[in-house]
Amino acid sequence: MEENKNQLQHATSPYLLQHADNPVHWMEWSPEILDKAKLEQKPILISIGYAACHWCHVMAHESFEDEEVAEIMNKSFICIKIDREERPDIDHIYMEAAQMLTGRGGWPLNAFALPDGRPFYAATYFPKDNWKKVLTNVSKAFSNSYDQLEETAEKLTAGIQNAQEFSSLELDTDFKTSNYQDFIVSWQKYIDLKSGGLKGAPKFPMSNSWQFLLQFYDLTSNPFAAEAVTITLKEMALGGIYDQIGGGFSRYAVDDQWFAPHFEKMLYDNALLVKLYARAYKSFRYSLYKKVIHETIEFVNRELSDPQGGFYAALDADSEGEEGKYYVWTYEELSQLLSKKELLIVKEYYHCTEKGNWEPSKNILYAKKTPVEHAEDNDLEVSVFESKLDNLKSKLFRYREERIRPALDDKIITAWNAMMISGLVNAYIALQRQDYLVQAEEAIEFLLRTRLTRDKKLYRTIKNGKSIDGFLDDYAFMIEALIDLYQATFKLDYLNNAKLLIEICFDDFKDEDMVMFQYSSKQGETLISKTFETNDNVIPASNSSLAKSLFQLGKLFDEERYLNASKMMLLQVETKLYKSGPYFANWQILYGWLTYPFFEVAIMGAEAQTKGLQLQSKSKNNCIFLGGKEENLELLKQKSPKKSSETWIYVCENKTCQRPTQNVEQARNLMKVSHT
Repeated sequence: MEENKNQLQHATSPYLLQHADNPVHWMEWSPEILDKAKLEQKPILISIGYAACHWCHVMAHESFEDEEVAEIMNKSFICIKIDREERPDIDHIYMEAAQMLTGRGGWPLNAFALPDGRPFYAATYFPKDNWKKVLTNVSKAFSNSYDQLEETAEKLTAGIQNAQEFSSLELDTDFKTSNYQDFIVSWQKYIDLKSGGLKGAPKFPMSNSWQFLLQFYDLTSNPFAAEAVTITLKEMALGGIYDQIGGGFSRYAVDDQWFAPHFEKMLYDNALLVKLYARAYKSFRYSLYKKVIHETIEFVNRELSDPQGGFYAALDADSEGEEGKYYVWTYEELSQLLSKKELLIVKEYYHCTEKGNWEPSKNILYAKKTPVEHAEDNDLEVSVFESKLDNLKSKLFRYREERIRPALDDKIITAWNAMMISGLVNAYIALQRQDYLVQAEEAIEFLLRTRLTRDKKLYRTIKNGKSIDGFLDDYAFMIEALIDLYQATFKLDYLNNAKLLIEICFDDFKDEDMVMFQYSSKQGETLISKTFETNDNVIPASNSSLAKSLFQLGKLFDEERYLNASKMMLLQVETKLYKSGPYFANWQILYGWLTYPFFEVAIMGAEAQTKGLQLQSKSKNNCIFLGGKEENLELLKQKSPKKSSETWIYVCENKTCQRPTQNVEQARNLMKVSHT
């Protein structure tokens, strides 16, 4: 390996490989690189991004591919490039620094640190001229004002570390239904009841937020919660954030109408949104939700599926050097491709114009009404209009397929794959599509085969023989997927693997005196600060996911230790649940489980899986399902039917069961929560 040359040609990350030909002498993060910085007494420049990130590409083209800029960087800094999806542990730390210093975060993230890794400055995108000034000023400050930089680094590092500390617990706190009902107050200031989503721009899907509001509606019949969810899901599905031609969602919309997306498509967003629309379909049975589920899964299968059974990370925002070029349409293009009648539909339904509805001459396809609403409002026969629209979409799709495609980030990330598995299982339950379950089982077998090591640890990624150890989110979402699969199939192996991974979390990610689990394994690399993920965001926090799984596994295995750990975790964040709404939504769901009736539904007999599916396809989420043909769990003992042809359903609460029934509707009635 040559000294002081770009070393990214040895990387496996598509993002790092995008920078392998830069004149910047990029290196991958390692303890040895920090030793090199200490030896040479140079500041570290840590640049973090991901392959599908538009502004990462812009800064790369403007600055990192420029010889003059590279010369400044190479002369004065140890330059480290990080894929935030491979090393979220490092990203967490320097993102925290940027937010403390500037009040905002995002990617590309550019942080400057002392040779030991302590940051003294961090911010996001810089235009080329600004970047050159920053480089020059930081270099001068490092040479002439080192003491001041060290003082800043000490304070900033202390701030990062303090942000990860927790207040002492009040153990006599009681979880109450009245407290749960109070959560909705803080939500009302966040929700946009006109366009859906959270108020303002940009708009992110925030899937987990709407999962909580669905639960809140189920438990309280609150009309605000139902309205917030249904408006959001409809507006997202009709907006430009949703690919009207090929299915699937972009990462976010830059405006407050879901109109203009940032065009990258991430696996995690689509996984979480499939799960959300499936859950909402169980409550509202809207055909639009069903369509979105089908089309999004088709998109994932078509464009993000690995032949071995896993799923790739993302599609780029850009193609041919332009953001969104693959997805947008010129009027001229449309008029040459379509008949006059089809062109009229594109103008009236998808709001395309000759001048362009987005940038000059460029149109983003979006709708304001569902096909049914549009047909009825224009005195058209619904089935005829829907057929014409489907034919039009097929024609545009075939034409678009011939374009130069956005680049693919082919990393297979364990956490994101697990989310997609949960999405598929939820789609199977809501729509009763067996092929979705088959695909979910194939994907989990792929992960168990390739990501679970011989010494029973998880890899986050592995490619060309290079692996990165799993972080807490890899374990948390894998456990969640395994629990979902068990409830759909009653295959005990899934549950046993979930328990195995939970025990690893206790051993490797948790200290005895801590309630929460740290993000990185205790056996892993020591960074300047531990990280504890507790805030739910676009992706739920790993700790909130784990707390819910501990509750479910505590019920399934009759394991008090898991239940107590879950409650203690919730206690640790309880005071934040009243004012932070969407950013603690997953914790609020757990609070609902602990304060309202939560049912253990045991289904035993020859048709256990079939009746389980019938029951789950309309049930909400204040329950856990277990069963099969064997009494292989404590709660299943003495519940086998006397006749092999029978299947009995036991609806239980805190291990006390009501009279069993063979009738699915009767069982469903026993699971209803009173709204008084």
